[in-house]
Amino acid sequence: MKSDIKLIDYLGVRRSIPAFQMSEPGPDKAEIEEILRLASRVPDHGKIAPWRFIVYRGEERARIGEELLALALAVKPELSDEMIQVERARFTRAPVVVAVVSKAGPHVKIPEWEQLMSAGAVCLNLIFAANAHGWVANWLTEWFAYDERAYPLLGVKPGEKVAGFIHMGSTDFPAVERPRPELSETVTWVGGES
Repeated sequence: MKSDIKLIDYLGVRRSIPAFQMSEPGPDKAEIEEILRLASRVPDHGKIAPWRFIVYRGEERARIGEELLALALAVKPELSDEMIQVERARFTRAPVVVAVVSKAGPHVKIPEWEQLMSAGAVCLNLIFAANAHGWVANWLTEWFAYDERAYPLLGVKPGEKVAGFIHMGSTDFPAVERPRPELSETVTWVGGES
C-alpha cells in the first residue's frame, strides 16, 4: 500500500491478500488501537455499538490453533495430515487476527438487522484502516465462526456471533485481481433519463 494513495484510487484497486500469504511483521499494539478506532467509524443507528473486538496476537494464536484442531478432530477424527496442519495454523497465518463480534439483539428502537449490518461495516472498515496503515488484510469466517463449541476458546460470549476474523500483516505476494461482477448483473435502474 502507498501511504499517499487517494481514496478513489484505493477503491479501484482494493484487494484482499489470502491469510496464508501473510507474514511478519504486523501492526503493534498502538497501531492496532488506531486501526480499531478508525474501524469503529461506521453507521450505527442509535449509537449503540452492537459489536466489539477481540485481538489475538503472540503465542496465544498457536494455543488457539491447537484447541481448534482438537475440536475439529472430535468431529472428524480421520482428518488428513494436511488438514491437521491447516487447523493448527488458523490463527498463526497472520501476525494479528481481530475478531469482530456482533452483539446484535432485540432493541426497543433499532432492528437487529441494522445492528448486524453495522458489524459487517466494521469488518470492511477494519480492512480499509489496516490498508491505510500499510498492512494487508483479509476478512474470513471459517467453520469456528459458526461453531459455538469454539466460542469459549475464542472469548465469544453467549448470545454473541462472529461477524468475521480480520487477518492483518505483511506480504511479499503481489495483489492479484479477481473477477468482479458486471454492473449489468447487479444494478436495477429506477427513474431518470440518463
